[in-house]
Amino acid sequence: MAFNFGAPSGTSGTAAATAAPAGGFGGFGTTSTTAGSAFSFSAPANTGTTGLFGGTQNKGFGFGTGFGTTTGSSTGLGTGLGTGLGFGGFNTQQQQQQTTLGGLFSQPTQAPTQSSQLINTASALSAPTLLGDERDAILAKWNQLQAFWGTGKGYFNNNIPPVEFTQENPFCRFKAVGYSCMPNNKDEDGLVVLVFNKKETDIRSQQQQLVESLHKVLGGNQTLTVNVEGIKTLPDDQTEVVIYVVERSPNGTSRRVPATTLYAHFEQTNIKTQLQQLGVTLSMTRTELSPAQIKQLLQNPPAGVDPIIWEQAKVDNPDSEKLIPVPMVGFKELLRRLKVQDQMTKQHQTRLDIISEDISELQKNQTTTMAKIAQYKRKLMDLSHRTLQVLIKQEIQRKSGYAIQADEEQLRVQLDTIQCELNAPTQFKGRLNELMSQIRMQNHFGAVKSEERYYIDADLLREIKQHLKQQQEGLSHLISIIKDDLEDIKLVEHGLNETIHIRGGVFS
Repeated sequence: MAFNFGAPSGTSGTAAATAAPAGGFGGFGTTSTTAGSAFSFSAPANTGTTGLFGGTQNKGFGFGTGFGTTTGSSTGLGTGLGTGLGFGGFNTQQQQQQTTLGGLFSQPTQAPTQSSQLINTASALSAPTLLGDERDAILAKWNQLQAFWGTGKGYFNNNIPPVEFTQENPFCRFKAVGYSCMPNNKDEDGLVVLVFNKKETDIRSQQQQLVESLHKVLGGNQTLTVNVEGIKTLPDDQTEVVIYVVERSPNGTSRRVPATTLYAHFEQTNIKTQLQQLGVTLSMTRTELSPAQIKQLLQNPPAGVDPIIWEQAKVDNPDSEKLIPVPMVGFKELLRRLKVQDQMTKQHQTRLDIISEDISELQKNQTTTMAKIAQYKRKLMDLSHRTLQVLIKQEIQRKSGYAIQADEEQLRVQLDTIQCELNAPTQFKGRLNELMSQIRMQNHFGAVKSEERYYIDADLLREIKQHLKQQQEGLSHLISIIKDDLEDIKLVEHGLNETIHIRGGVFS
């Protein structure tokens, strides 16, 4: 579909619920809702030790309650968490390597390096030995603050390089988990998403040139045809274009080029350079995930996300058949998702306005149609009566001069019987006369009561008289104008007649 307006969304008790439309792994047009306690930044990370942050994080820096109450609420950082371009990395990686499922979800392959990195981080946060005195405790608090924020370097030993703190570190507080709608397109559909760094109006105005340029990128093969499936606006003046390529064989049959094949062609170095010259900033396939890929994604928590939080996110998934947990790290990600949500809300509102206009138009058409139906019913009744009268006259003329037949005599007897029954005093005609008299009496009493009931106020009567007087004056003025115009017309006619007589006398 070119546009998707029914993206599912859900809210859970501990995870921010985010639902994107079909193809939401590209991060386009997502909506979100969050719960009050959804992955509060005040929740301590799972460090495996009991005294790593004990007593210092709340007293020294106040991260325990300050960020927890602000960002966990529905009006804080838990608002507007949509799904965005972060999933693009996954879509590109899954086509190249089935075992490494995207940058967001792929786990490091060197376990010893990750273990030593975690040990160094824990040492920098709990027991640095850089100065050898009480200043190491202050340094530990400073390292904790940097780890919570997700930036800076943590010095803890003179012989070991400092630890680089990023937002993906396990102790960063600015994290949450939402949900993204899994795509349901097949690889045979051949849908590939191209994100252009241009406005939608520019793309639509140059759509034909864009198709021709993409055809040249594909080598200009006459058996290939580039088709645009849909165009959608993205935040920051970007546009998503969904395309597919149809290949025609010499025997006349045609098929869509698979999405993986088309994406692999676009990822070639020279082809990618040409696409960048056209304004393409990102390309990805729009294909569904296999059960093995989904299982691997759910079993391995993303980098920097606590396994307990990831497990709770899987439990709180509102629709495990259609939604998949997605990590959300940092304020930039939150801002981007909020922009995507606003953009999708505008598109929904635009679609609702169009639907409302269509409904109004349909209501008008329905009213017109009902009036026409009533008119045609009346016309049908009139035509039926006229047809019956014509048949009667025709039958009379056809039977004129003939003796009354047996069936006609039988009909005449039946009509006489019916007429007698109607004229009987105690039968239908008497009852009808009684009902008519009662109706006349009710109308008479109703008219009398209405005359006694209604009363016009003097001021209102004065206003009515004034209004009628103004109407009368307007009509008089209009009549005088018409009379003046008639006099002018008579003068013009008289002048024309004299001119005609003069010319006739000259020519004679």
